[in-house]
Amino acid sequence: MRNSQHDLLFEPIDIGPVTAKNRFYQVPHCTGMGWLRPKMAAALRGMKAEGGWGVVCTEWCSIHPSSDDLPHPNAALWSNQHIKDQGLMTEAVHDHGALAGVELWFGGARSANHYTRETAYDVASIPNLAGHPYQPRSMDKSDIRNLRHWHREAALRAKAADFDIVYVYATHGYLLSHFLSAETNDRTDEYGGSMENRARLLRELIEETKEAVGDRCAVAVRYSVGGDDGESDTLTNERRDCLEMLAEYPDLWDININNYEREMGVSRFFESGSLEEYMAFVKSVTTKPVVTVGRFTSPDAMASQVRRGIVDFIGAARPSIADPFLPKKIFEGRLDDIRECIGCNICYTGDGLGTPIRCTQNPTMGEEYRRQWHPEIIAQKNSDSTVLIVGAGPAGLEAARMLGQRGYRVMLAEATRMLGGRVTREAALPGLNEWIRVRDYRVQQIEKMNEVEIFRESELNSEDVISTGVDHVVIATGASWRKDGLGRSHPFAYEASELQGNILTPDDIMDGQIPSGHIVVYDDDSFYMGGLIAEKICLTGQQVTLVTPADVVSAWCDYTSERFYVQKRLLELGVALQTGFQLASYNGDDVRIVNTYTDQTRAISANALVMVTARQPNDRLYRALETQWQEDSAIGIRSVTRIGDCEAPALIAASVYAGHRFAREFDMKPDSEMSPRYE
Repeated sequence: MRNSQHDLLFEPIDIGPVTAKNRFYQVPHCTGMGWLRPKMAAALRGMKAEGGWGVVCTEWCSIHPSSDDLPHPNAALWSNQHIKDQGLMTEAVHDHGALAGVELWFGGARSANHYTRETAYDVASIPNLAGHPYQPRSMDKSDIRNLRHWHREAALRAKAADFDIVYVYATHGYLLSHFLSAETNDRTDEYGGSMENRARLLRELIEETKEAVGDRCAVAVRYSVGGDDGESDTLTNERRDCLEMLAEYPDLWDININNYEREMGVSRFFESGSLEEYMAFVKSVTTKPVVTVGRFTSPDAMASQVRRGIVDFIGAARPSIADPFLPKKIFEGRLDDIRECIGCNICYTGDGLGTPIRCTQNPTMGEEYRRQWHPEIIAQKNSDSTVLIVGAGPAGLEAARMLGQRGYRVMLAEATRMLGGRVTREAALPGLNEWIRVRDYRVQQIEKMNEVEIFRESELNSEDVISTGVDHVVIATGASWRKDGLGRSHPFAYEASELQGNILTPDDIMDGQIPSGHIVVYDDDSFYMGGLIAEKICLTGQQVTLVTPADVVSAWCDYTSERFYVQKRLLELGVALQTGFQLASYNGDDVRIVNTYTDQTRAISANALVMVTARQPNDRLYRALETQWQEDSAIGIRSVTRIGDCEAPALIAASVYAGHRFAREFDMKPDSEMSPRYE
């Protein structure tokens, strides 16, 4: 039964001429699908609507070929041919009684137009803000008129595609942000100078969009109220002044902060609801409904925001990805069944990589159309086969959960007392406490199932496995960090003579083996682990130097939008950083490193060396069983499968996906019609 304190979350809310059935609002967010994969995008958005979201929006939707973001796949309404594609999304959303919103977008200086080869436009000819060697053209009056025309035409196409909410996008460093800011707008015409002039284009686009589609569509504005690191008080105050000036123009305000890395900050650095301090004033200056994000997963926190008059809608991107059925579960009082977002930002990596969205918590995300996966529904069992899963890390737990949901009898054996494998270990590192949700959600679900038995402190050899008499065996025994230096920049192990002394791995550090003195952390992994190990050691009072062959620290963290904060944290802690250096040797006293460009060598006195390089699959049990079951049919085992890091070390998201996919496909007959689709 639903808690009555949450009833207000399910009140209908008017947005101009349309009404949302509740306060759950999936704000625009990227999917890595865009106009390239319209059927995949439509199925993803439709699943959100099925899960109970009152409003479901697109990703950023380009209004014209001069605003092209490939390889980041955006939506598009360039011409009438896109109406049909976008109509797939609105139909999927409307089928479940939700409103469909579209975020009309013009990138300005953030558009390199690699695909279209069109000239980009901005308030001035400034450097491309995505780091490409291009500059946009400074807009003249005719360019502004063209932009207004393109925006109106895109709004009309949005209406024809049956959207209910049409956005004017005025934040995140795109074109309208630059018109609004005195730091970038130095025009001397009616679009520059005073705040009123700098806001003129935004006001015109709001008015013209309402004139074009306002009879049936609500008009929303996505707007920043500040919050930039290092932003002047003057600029922040101007943002507020502008909002007050335009307060009643749109039908809804979608409020965020201009610093995207801060707005969608990872849980390692930012807590849920961290934007409230910046935008709490908004409802005091406008009568129009307000939505903002905050990585909300707790219905109590959501209800509190509404009750205290902070927002009218609970905006979400990442929580709606981790659990598309979050609203329905709150409505039904099934809070224990919510897959809470862990704030790892793996979902966001798809945007930078130009690939469909992924999620650590929800392995079905992005597979709604391609594989026809549903986050809450799975086929029932096809036989009475029994399954033994060895290893209760993320892959083993997910496989056990889903096999149990299908109705199979499952034995889950874990060698230690602790469930969760690498998730439990890594969640103890600085700032990663929310990652434990990966384990807790799955254990909680499994404990409700009579079909799944958990055996802790059960380290099994091949004979033990055979003696269980099960039909199928799944090996999910994970991987261990290597000590021998094999890594991305050194694709073979070091000779024993090259590495001597106190050499440790992340596993050792996570086990509590913290050395004393000056410690060198060698990071050839370039994701989160190297920085976290350096931070953990530093917090014990030791001196730390982090060495990496890469040109920057934690380079892959660019994709999760946290690299800036990783490096900031390490510098604040006093960690010495040596970028662009490869490990040459360690003799127990000195770590010798060599510059990756010049062959310059340097020696660092060190009491210990921590290798963050590569991982070795723990597949010994798999290899022993693989030989036995294939050569001796009398043992009764029908299949032996390895999944997750035991097969190929990767992201936690990949391990969860591997466990989920195994359970989905287990005991199923191949169906050519169910092969992945890529439209």
